[in-house]
Amino acid sequence: MTNPPTPARVLLLLPTTTWRAEAFLTAARRLGLEVTVGTDRRLVWAGREPERVLTLDFADPEAAAETVAGFAATRPLKAVVGVDDDTVILASVIAARLGLPHHPLAAVEAARDKQRQRDVLDAAGLPVPAFTPCRLDADPRAIGAKVGFPCVLKPLKLSASRGVMRADDAPALGAALRRLRALLASKDVGACGEDAVTGLAEAFIPGREVALEGLVEGKALRVLALFDKPDPLDGPYFEETIYVTPSRLPADAQAAVIDCATRAVAALGLARGPVHAELRVDARGPWIIEVAARPIGGLCSRVLSFGDGVSLEELILRQAVGLKTEGLTRERRAAGVMMIPIPSEGVLERVEGADQAGRVPGIEAVAITAHPGERLVPFPEGSRYPGFLFARGETPEAVERALREAHGRLRFVLSKAGAGSTANASPR
Repeated sequence: MTNPPTPARVLLLLPTTTWRAEAFLTAARRLGLEVTVGTDRRLVWAGREPERVLTLDFADPEAAAETVAGFAATRPLKAVVGVDDDTVILASVIAARLGLPHHPLAAVEAARDKQRQRDVLDAAGLPVPAFTPCRLDADPRAIGAKVGFPCVLKPLKLSASRGVMRADDAPALGAALRRLRALLASKDVGACGEDAVTGLAEAFIPGREVALEGLVEGKALRVLALFDKPDPLDGPYFEETIYVTPSRLPADAQAAVIDCATRAVAALGLARGPVHAELRVDARGPWIIEVAARPIGGLCSRVLSFGDGVSLEELILRQAVGLKTEGLTRERRAAGVMMIPIPSEGVLERVEGADQAGRVPGIEAVAITAHPGERLVPFPEGSRYPGFLFARGETPEAVERALREAHGRLRFVLSKAGAGSTANASPR
């Protein structure tokens, strides 16, 4: 009798702060994969199951890759998967060390740095806003002379719209520069290696914003979903709220968006793995805002389902270990997610109305991720949404209505300086 084949082993790079762990581990179990978790902090039980956990220095990719190579010498790995912005570069370095397919390091680094990405895409003739790197102590009038007003000031590497601000004139830009400088000097941001003295200023592009979720295989982009963002993202800050798919853009506009994203992926050199792209569409056509070499963030991936209940995470793992992904397409029904806006700054005491929100027709789940005692910090300084709403329906319009109605039933009770306050979660 022959022994059954050994299950493929995958290394999942999971920061201890990620929301993605459960979804990826569930997907791995569905596929029968052996999983080793690479984490940035030592877990107390790791010594009892050394094949299940690797403690890695995420800030030193070469040292981490050496550790993984030693592990893989006796426990071979089929794939390495980074789940978010903080781990995609590390995943690329480890994959290269082990000879495993992945996005190339140079491509991932270009996608991770907003200035480098702008340079690459601009050199390739892609439609990007006028931009200039800028010191955060520079004269705002000189910056405005290069990109015009209104403009948008951004940190180079932070994600989820953190630190992104619109300025309509030089005094507003001066205030934004000071505010971004303070944010980048804060303890939690400084720990992630963000450049604390330089940002990126670019021309503000009006119009509708969309998001594209895809997989790259053999340098070819496969579009998994195109999301509309129906709430205007005009500033002064850029907290995202609703994503709905399929897009309601005209077919020719959708084709132009996909073509633009495809050319951006090629220009960056992304070759194998997930991508998440943000674009704006105005009368001139689509503009690239950002391409990330990772899947959609937070819990938002729950809105996507392929084939017979296949999640986005399972699709990513299938590709990573060489299993079939062809024929797995997004479900027919419209779907949407709302990243619940942060109502105001304060310490969360409780959330009211979650049960009522969950009873709205079309709502599939209400996920409150903030916990009592947690301080909620609005954008642009904040970065963590207090929760998510998920809906499905026959049309994008029905999904959007359900999300808005459910959102209106939520109430966040916050305390400020010892005094209680109630913040209704109704949309802006």
